[in-house]
Amino acid sequence: MSGSLVPARRRGLADEVADRIREAIFGGVYAPGRQLREVELAEALGVSRGPVREALLRLEREGLVRGEWHRGTTVTSLSEEDVAELDSLRAALEHLAVERVVEHAGEEALAALDAVVSRMDRALDEHEMVRCDLEFHDAVYAAAGHRRLLEAWQAIRSQVHLFLLTRIGLATEGYLAGIPAEHRELVAALRTGERETALVLFAEHRRHAFEILSGRTS
Repeated sequence: MSGSLVPARRRGLADEVADRIREAIFGGVYAPGRQLREVELAEALGVSRGPVREALLRLEREGLVRGEWHRGTTVTSLSEEDVAELDSLRAALEHLAVERVVEHAGEEALAALDAVVSRMDRALDEHEMVRCDLEFHDAVYAAAGHRRLLEAWQAIRSQVHLFLLTRIGLATEGYLAGIPAEHRELVAALRTGERETALVLFAEHRRHAFEILSGRTS
């Protein structure tokens, strides 16, 4: 019948496979540039190649992997253009988020930020710290109270995670020690309600990682 719906297919297995591969990338098992072979992944995960192929397509849409006919699928290596685009887009989104948090966030939302910083103090390695960093920014966007802004952040979150993984791959000196204090300062600025101070501190927080990735620091 014209206009009828096509029956839905179960896609749960592909979702699970995508989650496993994503976590392996975020955990440092598969570094940027690493080739991901369907046969090897299927064997490791105990599934057929079909769900693996679907999962890789999903991760490609997230920007975590790239498929090229002559190379197959590889974990995304961020180019100079990728780094610049992610940084500028994140800056635009975060500017609005910070403004809204300063104007609207209540104590419960700010306490959620404090809780993430406390977890940072207990992070055992750089990969765990990166996860805490992303959770902190999740909490900032949640506190902003702007649904479409939160959705825009979630659309680039995996790529920002890759951005930060690339950053720690280049330099880790002082990272574990410095990140909690840096974020504690960000929360303090949000609590004071000083919009310009908060915007400057968040910009400085982004700039350090950007400079490492773009080769502007020694």
